[in-house]
Amino acid sequence: MTTDDTTDAGTAGGPRPRVCILHTVAALPASFEPLLREEAPHVRAYHVVDESLLADTVRHGRLPRTTARLAAYVTHAEAAGADAVLVTCSSIGPAAEAVRALTGIPVLRVDEPMAAEAVRRGPRICVLATLESTLVPTAELIRRHAAAGGVRATVTTTTCPGAYDARQAGEGEEHDRLIAEEVRRMAPSHDVLVLAQASMAAAVGTLPGGGPGVPVLTSPRSGVAQLADVAAQ
Repeated sequence: MTTDDTTDAGTAGGPRPRVCILHTVAALPASFEPLLREEAPHVRAYHVVDESLLADTVRHGRLPRTTARLAAYVTHAEAAGADAVLVTCSSIGPAAEAVRALTGIPVLRVDEPMAAEAVRRGPRICVLATLESTLVPTAELIRRHAAAGGVRATVTTTTCPGAYDARQAGEGEEHDRLIAEEVRRMAPSHDVLVLAQASMAAAVGTLPGGGPGVPVLTSPRSGVAQLADVAAQ
């Protein structure tokens, strides 16, 4: 599924950069639109959704064909005049990095700024996900940022039992409640909690007024903010 931008109007500073936002969850374009207006209002964004990329990764793990398919999307975006591609699925984040060498435009991981922020907030970092397939890519990204910064971080991972099934069943409130429950469980023994999937971000709003007592990081806003630096080619 593709939803395109509606205007190509320029600004006083020249043409507005065009960006492709690639999702693997159908509900995410609607969540990202407000963030785009707030964090990168100068870009013209269009959304592409392919849920099978995530489904294959969940079922089979990392597949060469997933990377090849993502490369095809990026190549198509570049041919369509995109100045950057933002991949919002953390499970295929490693594939996003792999295809960077095949294109002349930036290919951004939505969770990269979140990982960098987690290291600054550490050193005891917990990664939470509703899918096992997301835990390893996000934890690896955080460990790489820690190593690059000379930080001795301890990264633990946990899934939120039942949350993924609740989302698949259309039970959004239950999905968020189960994530919040796991957040409260893990908070006392960590310095920062990382919600690995963009689709988990709404659960933060269900936490009690005082919060869990430690920062809870999500990827959508900081991931979109990367596009503020994208310039038209």
